[in-house]
Amino acid sequence: MSTTTYTQLVEILAKLHDAPTDRLTPEVTFAELDVDSLTMVEISIRIERDLGVTVHDSELRPTLTLGGTAALIDARKAR
Repeated sequence: MSTTTYTQLVEILAKLHDAPTDRLTPEVTFAELDVDSLTMVEISIRIERDLGVTVHDSELRPTLTLGGTAALIDARKAR
């Protein structure tokens, strides 16, 4: 997982979801942050717009961690 990708993901999530930044750790899941399905769609759109990588909202499962999401984005960038 790239630190830069993770940092960018946290910035996206902080803008879209009202979670305290101290809870935004690589190990936390979307479910633990109470991210709803609409916010998942918005996160997917922002990842594509801001990071240039397509990650469908269906891939952003509630059990996926922020670190896992950053690793998924990095894997897509490497293609």
